[in-house]
Amino acid sequence: MLENLTTEARNERTMRLDEMEVTELLTVMNEEDAKVAGAVKEEIPKIAQAVTAITESLKKGGRLIYMGAGTSGRIGLLDAVECPPTFGTSPDQVVGLIAGGSNAFIKAVEGAEDRAELGRTDLQNLGLTAKDAVVGIAASGRTPYVIGGLEYAKQVGAKTISISCNKNAVISTISDIAIEIENGPEVLTGSTRLKAGTSQKLVCNMLSTASMIGLGKVYGNLMVDVQPTNEKLADRAKRIVMEATGCDASTAENTLRLAEGKPKPAILMILTGCSYEVALEKLEENQGFIGKAAKSASAIR
Repeated sequence: MLENLTTEARNERTMRLDEMEVTELLTVMNEEDAKVAGAVKEEIPKIAQAVTAITESLKKGGRLIYMGAGTSGRIGLLDAVECPPTFGTSPDQVVGLIAGGSNAFIKAVEGAEDRAELGRTDLQNLGLTAKDAVVGIAASGRTPYVIGGLEYAKQVGAKTISISCNKNAVISTISDIAIEIENGPEVLTGSTRLKAGTSQKLVCNMLSTASMIGLGKVYGNLMVDVQPTNEKLADRAKRIVMEATGCDASTAENTLRLAEGKPKPAILMILTGCSYEVALEKLEENQGFIGKAAKSASAIR
């Protein structure tokens, strides 16, 4: 029952929310938001398990698939669409599904989240396989769309992970790995776009970033697979090469030109003096990890 969920409970600190002066209201919101990171921290062991499972799926050629409804679906979709420019992934490697389809990102599709069969159908349309990892996101932990999707994913043999904001959530009983973040009642009763949404975004940040690190898409703390698809990102790619190698701007620009704009092989070329072709070969042999590839390339010089 909804009334038994923490996400639906009334917050004792905001019982007179409509009477508060603006600064007092914002202070309370800020103090409540400050609790979110601590609540997420409690779930790091489960988040770590999820990262391991997702990384294994991606290494096998599987996909990371987020699914949710409303705010939860938008958060998963947002994380998915940021992966190609940040990590150089293909658009179909990290996927976001939202109940009601992509149009539901900007306009609510009434009733879509209440249909478990839609969750199943959306995953079937993606051609879900046992190689994939499905992350079901639902603040309440009981959204039918997510339940239907996770149940189908279990049948297929895909790895299943859930993110909810209530303990003993329904989706937790379906998932291989259940992440339950207890943020306490919302400032505005039941408005899970607030603390619940913030905590879900933090977890998705962790899942995608840590998984991509596990795939060799980071060197130090640099996003070396960034796609320079606009002026800002092209400048960032140049600065990444400079930071990674200690070279000057001219060398970075020239090497990036030879490396077809890709920072990762450009870095390896500067570090080892190898050609673009050898850089690509060594990166492939070493699963994309620059450090390992540099040792390999240096060994053949």
